[in-house]
Order: sequence, then C-alpha cells, then structure tokens
Amino acid sequence: MKFALVFPGQGSQTVGMMKGYADLPIVQETFSEASDILGQDLWKMVNIGPTDSLNLTTNTQPLMLTSGIALYRAWEILGGPKPTFIAGHSLGEYTALVVSGVMNFHDALSIVRFRGEIMQQAVPEGTGNMAAILGLDDNMIRKICTDVTNNSVGELLEPANFNSPGQVVIAGHKNAVLRGIELAKEKGAKLAVLLPISVPSHCSLMAPTAKKMRQRLSMLPLLKPRIPILHNADVKQHEKNTAIINILVKQLCIPVRWTETISAFAAAGITHVVECGPGKVLTGLNKRIDKDLQNIALINSTILRQTINVLM
Repeated sequence: MKFALVFPGQGSQTVGMMKGYADLPIVQETFSEASDILGQDLWKMVNIGPTDSLNLTTNTQPLMLTSGIALYRAWEILGGPKPTFIAGHSLGEYTALVVSGVMNFHDALSIVRFRGEIMQQAVPEGTGNMAAILGLDDNMIRKICTDVTNNSVGELLEPANFNSPGQVVIAGHKNAVLRGIELAKEKGAKLAVLLPISVPSHCSLMAPTAKKMRQRLSMLPLLKPRIPILHNADVKQHEKNTAIINILVKQLCIPVRWTETISAFAAAGITHVVECGPGKVLTGLNKRIDKDLQNIALINSTILRQTINVLM
C-alpha cells in the first residue's frame, strides 16, 4: 500500500493540542529534549499557554516541529510502516526534512527558531497579517490581491497558500489584508477571516529574510533524503544540498502549492494520506483536493495505533 505522511505547520497550534497522546512516553520525552535544546519549557507552553505566546511565530515554529517529530517517533516505536512520500505544509516541511534524515532534530529546532525570529524582524508584530478566503477561485484571489496592491500606497497583498480548491490564504500588510477581506466578501466569498499568525508568510514581505536564511542553512550538514520529500513551493523532489537550500529560501517568499502537492501524490499512486501532527487542518484540505484519497488525521494515540494496523 502506497501512503504519504504530511506534517502541519503554523495555524494548527492550540493550547492542549498534545493531550490526546498523553499515554505515549516518547511524546513528552521529545518535548523535554526540545526544551533542553532551546532553554524553554515547550511542554508547559503547549499545555497551559497562554494562546498569545503559542501563536507568536518564534514559539509556534519550534512547537509545531516538536509536535510532528514526537508523533513520528511514536509512529516508529509502535511499528508504523515507512511512508512512500512525505511532505510538510510550509513550516511542516522542516519536520519532513528531519523525518527523512536530511537534518537532525537539534539543527532543525535551531533553524526554525531562527526562521521565526528573522520573519518576525522582517515584519514587526502588528504590521502584517494573513487571512483565509473560502469560496472563490484562485484567479479571483489573484485579481483581488493585484487590485488591493495597485490601489494602496506602499502596501502589498499577495496569495500565500493555495490550500485546496476554493480555499486560499492571502498575506501582506495588515491594512491590505483587511481590504482584501472586504473585497473577497463583496465578490461572494463564503468566509474571509484573519488567521492567528503573527507574520505574513510566503509573500514578498519576507524578502529581507532570504540572505540570512541562506547563510544559516549553508552552515548545516544536510544529507540526502532517505524518504522522498515533495516540496510544496515547487511540487518537486530535491536531493542535492544546494537545491534543498534554494527551495527552503524561496519557500519564505512564494506561495505554498498544497493543492498541487496532494494532486501529485494521487498521480503517483498514493492511496492514503496521513496527517502526522496535532489537529486535522491538512486532512480537511486534502479531502477537498481529491475525494478518492483516504485521509486520516492522527488526532490521538488510539487513531495512531488504528492507522498503523490499517497500513501494515
């Protein structure tokens, strides 16, 4: 059976999101390891909050990485089979890189904390924003973004995530995002809502981070992937260090092509897509992308065990 594991990124975080895995010792052990590396009690933050701290990009990124790695380690300990492909949504791509052996957990924690810091520095908190738009096609979203940018002075709005048919995330300056929400509603959007993310990812506002990110990534010992990774910025596999670094740098400033990523899995013969992380955000998207795929979210340890039995 050919299946893919996918790892969520920012937007999936909630206080208490790891409670469903309390009976798996490796989960808390992984959080303890990450806390020691970063000098910060991630387990306390993820279980108690507050939500404002959880949603701060510099915290969200290592928390989501740690969550995904903790669940994958549990998957391996319980005898879970090796996936045919893996992918991560935005930040989740770093989880995929660790799972595939491209970088180790310690280095990945360091790089995502750095990534969060430089992203926050590029656009100070309160300056930028992101919003999810439901019910409009991709071309309409592109037109709204172009119209807002062209009619704004020194502000921009761009598509950031093509998540599924009829669901696109936009990013840019806060006022431009708010205007984009207004226009989307005027055009008949079913929903247009701000996201709990403190920086506008995957748009041109992240350009100042590119050089810093490239320098930092170039310092890491990157290995060839042991499991094929489909990168969501270009929907391709990359094996060489330079190519992996290039796509991770580009990922900061260009849209996530998640719809195409899941469609590519289906075209490659994947039958099951398993969301390896807290929540079920990606599973909801994947169901709208291809109804023939079997989608499973590992929302607790019971589902995790059941899924392993199904895929063995």
